[in-house]
Amino acid sequence: MQPRARKAVNGSVAATRRPARSERRRGRYGLVLPEVLTVRAMVLSVVVLLAVVLLLPTVRAVMSQQAQLRDLRAELAAQQEQKQELEIELARWDDRQYVIEQARSRLSFVMPGDKVWRTLDSDSVPEDEPEPGPVDTSPSPSAQDDTPWYTSVWDSVRIAGG
Repeated sequence: MQPRARKAVNGSVAATRRPARSERRRGRYGLVLPEVLTVRAMVLSVVVLLAVVLLLPTVRAVMSQQAQLRDLRAELAAQQEQKQELEIELARWDDRQYVIEQARSRLSFVMPGDKVWRTLDSDSVPEDEPEPGPVDTSPSPSAQDDTPWYTSVWDSVRIAGG
């Protein structure tokens, strides 16, 4: 059984058998090109390689920008959460009781009629025993002088400077 012959476009009959290895077309440098490697395949591979080389930096830039965008979105969410917390704290200052509490705790303010007790550190207080006997309640001798106040101020300045 012989293979069928095909009609070519110009009307002649072309055989479908493969050419022998010796009859294959030789390349420019005398090398025999395999049938799989055709000019079309080479051109297609060059085009694909060129496309990969040209698109690779663009794809890399897109990926890095997406990572930056994810980071910025996470930072934005954290900032919005912090903003909400600060707005809640700001709303607390509208309450009069909160303001009074903060003035007492931070600034050591007291309301009229309150008794203030200030505790001292035991290390900073000297442990002096009071002397037994009656306590002298008379004013100090410097207060008994009839000298004007500016004279005592000037004397203290002179003593401090000397």
